Amino acid sequence: MTKIYRDYDQQGLDAQYNNRARFPNYVEHFTAWQDWSRATRAAIPAALDLAFGAAPEERLDLFPAEAPGAPLYLFIHGGYWYSLDKSDYSYVAEGMRSQGIATAVSNFGLAPAHDMDEIVRQNRAALVWLWRNAAALGYDRSRIYVAGHSAGGHLAALLMSTDWPRLAPDLPADLVKGACAIGGIFDLEPIRLSFLNEKLHLTPEQVERHSPLRRRYAVPRPLLLIVAADESDEFHRQSRDMAEFWKGIGAPAELVVPPGLDHFDVVNQLRDPDCQLVHLQLRHMQGCFPGSVAKFGAAHGGAGPALQRCSSRTSFQRL
Repeated sequence: MTKIYRDYDQQGLDAQYNNRARFPNYVEHFTAWQDWSRATRAAIPAALDLAFGAAPEERLDLFPAEAPGAPLYLFIHGGYWYSLDKSDYSYVAEGMRSQGIATAVSNFGLAPAHDMDEIVRQNRAALVWLWRNAAALGYDRSRIYVAGHSAGGHLAALLMSTDWPRLAPDLPADLVKGACAIGGIFDLEPIRLSFLNEKLHLTPEQVERHSPLRRRYAVPRPLLLIVAADESDEFHRQSRDMAEFWKGIGAPAELVVPPGLDHFDVVNQLRDPDCQLVHLQLRHMQGCFPGSVAKFGAAHGGAGPALQRCSSRTSFQRL
């Protein structure tokens, strides 16, 4: 056995990051997300396909809060940087809108047509556009919170490392007030060494530039890390390492392990405001911008039946 990363050989490392093989019912989840998202777009007001850049993939969807001046929750989709779309995740707006929070779900160019440098650039461009257009779109740009799933968790954490004033002098250093990474990846080196690099074409230099665990943070803000109990050992290690790193730079970090959930069904929890995952993020937001988020447990108004393994009484393990 030839070790290529930590104690893993090629087959072992690939197995750690092959979520579609580990959880073969992923297609059912993708189909459910698409169905829920179509229902969300039909049920609540939305401004779709807003252009934040010149490239055709530089588009985002905005689901305004009922009242102006709300916090903004930016959600970045998963798919290992090479698949899925913002339209698959519209449903995440359901859990936030009833709590008085506006939601944006952004797209970005996918690998292999776009490398990690361009993917990161586009995600930064989306956030800058949202900050600059807040007054016209009706939310409070001083209360922006970023979240993402899987690859989106990586990008959410990476946005917190951005030196915003260096990008443009009008941008505040603390443009992002806090973030939540769900099943995120924070060191890209095992990704570069795995089967995933057949599509991503990561270089060692890109790993260094775009791994949150290897970045410097001028204004570290609170970070919530969520990794489902049934995830692989490597996904758990990635989140543990990020929590330790975050605390090491003097920033608040919380690591939560939802029991009985896996890499895919954990984000089902984002649809319903009575789910614990929504409650965790709302509480975290209150710590990022106190006094601005509506009370937990507000009336939801037509979200449909409770999701499987979703209960506001569920006790998640904190590490």
